[in-house]
Amino acid sequence: MRLILLGPPGAGKGTQAIVLSKKYGIPHISTGDILREAVKKDLPLGKKARSFMEKGELVPDEIVTGIIVERLKIDDAKKGFILDGFPRTLKQAQALDEALKKESIYIDLILYFETSPEVAIARLSGRRVCKVCGYNYHIKNIPPKKTGICDQCGGGLFQRPDDKEETVRNRLKVYEDQTKPLVDYYIKEGILRKVSGDLDVKELFHRFFLRYSPKRSWYDSLKKR
Repeated sequence: MRLILLGPPGAGKGTQAIVLSKKYGIPHISTGDILREAVKKDLPLGKKARSFMEKGELVPDEIVTGIIVERLKIDDAKKGFILDGFPRTLKQAQALDEALKKESIYIDLILYFETSPEVAIARLSGRRVCKVCGYNYHIKNIPPKKTGICDQCGGGLFQRPDDKEETVRNRLKVYEDQTKPLVDYYIKEGILRKVSGDLDVKELFHRFFLRYSPKRSWYDSLKKR
Protein backbone atom coordinates (compact mmCIF):
# COMPACT_ATOMS: atom_id res chain seq x y z
CA MET A 1 0.00 0.00 0.00
CA ARG A 2 1.26 3.43 -0.96
CA LEU A 3 -0.42 6.26 0.88
CA ILE A 4 -0.21 10.04 0.92
CA LEU A 5 -1.71 11.83 3.92
CA LEU A 6 -2.86 15.39 3.36
CA GLY A 7 -4.44 17.85 5.74
CA PRO A 8 -3.95 21.15 7.51
CA PRO A 9 -1.68 21.60 10.52
CA GLY A 10 -3.21 19.93 13.56
CA ALA A 11 -5.39 17.51 11.57
CA GLY A 12 -3.72 14.49 13.20
CA LYS A 13 -2.23 12.98 10.06
CA GLY A 14 1.26 12.62 11.54
CA THR A 15 -0.02 10.76 14.59
CA GLN A 16 -2.21 8.52 12.43
CA ALA A 17 0.76 7.82 10.16
CA ILE A 18 2.74 6.48 13.12
CA VAL A 19 -0.12 4.12 14.02
CA LEU A 20 -0.46 2.91 10.42
CA SER A 21 3.28 2.44 10.06
CA LYS A 22 3.40 0.13 13.09
CA LYS A 23 0.27 -1.78 12.09
CA TYR A 24 1.24 -2.49 8.48
CA GLY A 25 5.04 -2.52 8.77
CA ILE A 26 5.67 0.22 6.21
CA PRO A 27 7.77 3.35 6.70
CA HIS A 28 6.28 6.69 7.69
CA ILE A 29 8.14 9.18 5.53
CA SER A 30 8.04 12.76 6.74
CA THR A 31 9.30 15.28 4.21
CA GLY A 32 11.04 17.41 6.80
CA ASP A 33 12.82 14.40 8.31
CA ILE A 34 14.19 13.02 5.06
CA LEU A 35 15.27 16.47 3.91
CA ARG A 36 17.28 16.96 7.09
CA GLU A 37 18.65 13.41 6.79
CA ALA A 38 19.81 13.98 3.20
CA VAL A 39 21.62 17.12 4.32
CA LYS A 40 23.14 15.39 7.35
CA LYS A 41 24.43 12.48 5.24
CA ASP A 42 25.83 14.92 2.68
CA LEU A 43 24.00 13.20 -0.18
CA PRO A 44 24.21 14.87 -3.62
CA LEU A 45 20.70 16.31 -3.45
CA GLY A 46 21.25 17.07 0.23
CA LYS A 47 24.20 19.26 -0.70
CA LYS A 48 22.01 21.21 -3.10
CA ALA A 49 19.31 21.56 -0.46
CA ARG A 50 21.83 22.80 2.12
CA SER A 51 22.86 25.73 -0.07
CA PHE A 52 19.28 27.02 0.04
CA MET A 53 18.65 26.18 3.69
CA GLU A 54 21.77 28.00 4.85
CA LYS A 55 20.51 31.14 3.12
CA GLY A 56 17.10 30.76 4.76
CA GLU A 57 15.49 30.14 1.38
CA LEU A 58 12.89 27.54 0.44
CA VAL A 59 14.34 24.41 -1.11
CA PRO A 60 13.13 24.20 -4.76
CA ASP A 61 10.38 21.67 -5.48
CA GLU A 62 12.53 19.65 -7.86
CA ILE A 63 15.18 19.06 -5.19
CA VAL A 64 12.64 18.07 -2.52
CA THR A 65 10.87 15.79 -5.00
CA GLY A 66 14.17 14.18 -5.96
CA ILE A 67 15.05 13.49 -2.32
CA ILE A 68 11.62 11.96 -1.71
CA VAL A 69 11.80 9.71 -4.77
CA GLU A 70 15.27 8.50 -3.77
CA ARG A 71 13.90 7.65 -0.31
CA LEU A 72 11.00 5.70 -1.81
CA LYS A 73 13.45 3.51 -3.75
CA ILE A 74 15.03 2.15 -0.55
CA ASP A 75 14.19 -1.49 0.22
CA ASP A 76 11.98 -0.83 3.26
CA ALA A 77 9.55 1.12 1.06
CA LYS A 78 9.17 -1.56 -1.63
CA LYS A 79 6.04 -3.05 -0.09
CA GLY A 80 4.55 0.33 0.68
CA PHE A 81 4.98 3.66 2.44
CA ILE A 82 3.12 6.55 4.05
CA LEU A 83 4.13 9.95 2.71
CA ASP A 84 3.38 12.77 5.12
CA GLY A 85 3.87 16.50 4.48
CA PHE A 86 4.30 16.47 0.72
CA PRO A 87 2.95 17.55 -1.71
CA ARG A 88 1.45 20.80 -0.43
CA THR A 89 0.73 22.55 -3.70
CA LEU A 90 -0.57 21.59 -7.13
CA LYS A 91 2.84 22.23 -8.67
CA GLN A 92 4.47 19.87 -6.18
CA ALA A 93 1.84 17.19 -6.83
CA GLN A 94 2.44 17.32 -10.57
CA ALA A 95 6.21 17.17 -10.10
CA LEU A 96 5.86 14.20 -7.75
CA ASP A 97 3.54 12.34 -10.14
CA GLU A 98 5.96 12.79 -13.01
CA ALA A 99 8.96 11.64 -10.97
CA LEU A 100 7.16 8.59 -9.56
CA LYS A 101 5.94 7.45 -12.98
CA LYS A 102 9.53 7.37 -14.21
CA GLU A 103 10.27 4.91 -11.40
CA SER A 104 7.04 2.92 -11.96
CA ILE A 105 5.83 3.87 -8.48
CA TYR A 106 2.10 4.54 -8.18
CA ILE A 107 0.07 5.93 -5.30
CA ASP A 108 -2.83 3.73 -4.16
CA LEU A 109 -4.76 6.25 -2.12
CA ILE A 110 -4.63 9.77 -0.77
CA LEU A 111 -6.39 10.53 2.50
CA TYR A 112 -7.34 14.13 3.16
CA PHE A 113 -7.83 14.89 6.85
CA GLU A 114 -10.56 17.48 7.23
CA THR A 115 -10.61 19.24 10.58
CA SER A 116 -12.24 22.22 12.23
CA PRO A 117 -10.09 25.25 13.13
CA GLU A 118 -11.02 24.81 16.81
CA VAL A 119 -9.67 21.26 16.95
CA ALA A 120 -6.50 22.15 15.04
CA ILE A 121 -5.79 25.13 17.28
CA ALA A 122 -6.34 23.08 20.45
CA ARG A 123 -3.99 20.37 19.22
CA LEU A 124 -1.20 22.63 18.05
CA SER A 125 -1.32 25.23 20.82
CA GLY A 126 -1.05 22.41 23.34
CA ARG A 127 1.98 20.84 21.69
CA ARG A 128 5.32 20.88 23.47
CA VAL A 129 8.63 19.78 21.96
CA CYS A 130 11.83 18.57 23.63
CA LYS A 131 14.73 20.99 23.09
CA VAL A 132 17.20 18.10 23.04
CA CYS A 133 15.69 15.11 21.16
CA GLY A 134 12.71 16.75 19.45
CA TYR A 135 10.14 14.34 20.91
CA ASN A 136 6.57 15.71 20.80
CA TYR A 137 4.08 15.95 23.67
CA HIS A 138 0.69 17.52 24.24
CA ILE A 139 -0.26 19.12 27.54
CA LYS A 140 -3.61 17.28 27.55
CA ASN A 141 -3.47 14.37 25.11
CA ILE A 142 0.12 13.16 25.54
CA PRO A 143 1.53 14.87 28.65
CA PRO A 144 5.03 14.05 29.93
CA LYS A 145 5.29 12.23 33.25
CA LYS A 146 6.88 15.33 34.75
CA THR A 147 5.64 18.73 33.64
CA GLY A 148 8.09 20.45 31.29
CA ILE A 149 10.53 17.50 31.19
CA CYS A 150 10.98 15.00 28.36
CA ASP A 151 10.36 11.35 29.29
CA GLN A 152 12.85 10.20 26.66
CA CYS A 153 15.99 12.19 27.50
CA GLY A 154 15.22 14.55 30.37
CA GLY A 155 15.46 17.64 28.18
CA GLY A 156 13.29 20.71 28.68
CA LEU A 157 10.07 21.16 26.73
CA PHE A 158 9.05 24.31 24.89
CA GLN A 159 6.27 25.66 22.69
CA ARG A 160 7.29 26.40 19.13
CA PRO A 161 6.52 29.97 18.03
CA ASP A 162 4.43 28.69 15.12
CA ASP A 163 2.23 26.71 17.54
CA LYS A 164 0.86 29.82 19.24
CA GLU A 165 -2.84 30.41 18.57
CA GLU A 166 -2.55 33.52 16.40
CA THR A 167 0.14 31.91 14.27
CA VAL A 168 -1.83 28.67 13.96
CA ARG A 169 -4.86 30.55 12.62
CA ASN A 170 -2.69 32.12 9.94
CA ARG A 171 -1.10 28.77 9.07
CA LEU A 172 -4.55 27.25 8.59
CA LYS A 173 -5.61 30.03 6.26
CA VAL A 174 -2.43 29.77 4.19
CA TYR A 175 -2.81 25.99 3.98
CA GLU A 176 -6.42 26.27 2.85
CA ASP A 177 -5.48 28.74 0.11
CA GLN A 178 -2.58 26.61 -1.13
CA THR A 179 -4.22 23.22 -0.88
CA LYS A 180 -7.67 23.59 -2.45
CA PRO A 181 -6.34 23.23 -6.03
CA LEU A 182 -4.30 20.22 -4.86
CA VAL A 183 -7.35 18.50 -3.34
CA ASP A 184 -9.39 19.17 -6.48
CA TYR A 185 -6.58 17.72 -8.59
CA TYR A 186 -6.51 14.43 -6.67
CA ILE A 187 -10.32 14.19 -6.60
CA LYS A 188 -10.30 14.33 -10.40
CA GLU A 189 -7.64 11.61 -10.39
CA GLY A 190 -10.07 9.46 -8.40
CA ILE A 191 -7.65 8.51 -5.64
CA LEU A 192 -8.53 10.96 -2.86
CA ARG A 193 -10.87 10.17 0.01
CA LYS A 194 -11.75 12.53 2.85
CA VAL A 195 -11.68 11.48 6.50
CA SER A 196 -12.49 13.39 9.67
CA GLY A 197 -9.37 14.72 11.37
CA ASP A 198 -11.57 15.73 14.31
CA LEU A 199 -11.89 12.09 15.36
CA ASP A 200 -9.70 10.61 18.07
CA VAL A 201 -6.69 8.72 16.63
CA LYS A 202 -7.97 5.32 17.78
CA GLU A 203 -11.52 5.98 16.58
CA LEU A 204 -10.34 7.09 13.16
CA PHE A 205 -8.06 4.06 12.84
CA HIS A 206 -10.87 1.69 13.78
CA ARG A 207 -13.45 3.36 11.56
CA PHE A 208 -11.37 3.49 8.39
CA PHE A 209 -8.76 0.74 8.69
CA LEU A 210 -9.64 -2.09 11.09
CA ARG A 211 -13.24 -2.58 9.93
CA TYR A 212 -12.32 -4.06 6.55
CA SER A 213 -11.74 -7.75 5.88
CA PRO A 214 -8.04 -8.73 5.70
CA LYS A 215 -8.89 -10.71 2.56
CA ARG A 216 -9.74 -7.49 0.83
CA SER A 217 -7.33 -4.58 0.65
CA TRP A 218 -8.57 -1.80 2.89
CA TYR A 219 -7.72 0.87 0.36
CA ASP A 220 -9.87 -0.86 -2.27
CA SER A 221 -12.69 -0.74 0.25
CA LEU A 222 -12.09 2.94 0.88
CA LYS A 223 -12.10 3.71 -2.84
CA LYS A 224 -15.69 2.52 -3.05
CA ARG A 225 -16.95 4.63 -0.17
